[in-house]
Amino acid sequence: MTDRAPERIDGTEIVFSKLPRDGAVFRLEPSAAELEALREHLGLLGLRKLRFEGRLVPERKRDWRLEAQLGATVIQPCTVTLEPVTTRLEEVLERRYLADWEEPEAAAEVEMPEDDSAEALPRVLDLGEVMHEALALALPLYPRAGTADFGGTAVTEPGKAPMTDEETKPFAGLAALRGKLGGGDSGPGNGE
Repeated sequence: MTDRAPERIDGTEIVFSKLPRDGAVFRLEPSAAELEALREHLGLLGLRKLRFEGRLVPERKRDWRLEAQLGATVIQPCTVTLEPVTTRLEEVLERRYLADWEEPEAAAEVEMPEDDSAEALPRVLDLGEVMHEALALALPLYPRAGTADFGGTAVTEPGKAPMTDEETKPFAGLAALRGKLGGGDSGPGNGE
């Protein structure tokens, strides 16, 4: 065993057959122009402090494992008020690239595998694409500003009255029906 540091990967395109058998490390910090392109593509109001770093580690004879961390600060519109919402993302990512991976047939019904981190070993891996995908998956689906409030206002079709809180209770209608039928004092839940 040697104590030398792992080889550092320059650039984003990885050719697995050219990697040293003891693995390699990487660190991506996109330029301002690359950040702007990513921001626009993902529909963000802002994107800063994006870094993607990790290592590629050999497994068995021909398989590889990617272990990485993604960090970014994103600004998205609030889903209620459209105010800007700033979120700091810190994600741990692991992917496995398998040489003997078999793609399922398109027409066949396929169960989801337990290990969703495994995929086919590509000839060339683009770390920029992996970073982009990891960032897209890490984004909050429904960002909400701290001031976001629905104000108790119910939305419904034009011309119809919104449901009241009482109407949303599942047994409210049954109690009213029981009262109309004259069975108000018998059975469980009669308030006694």
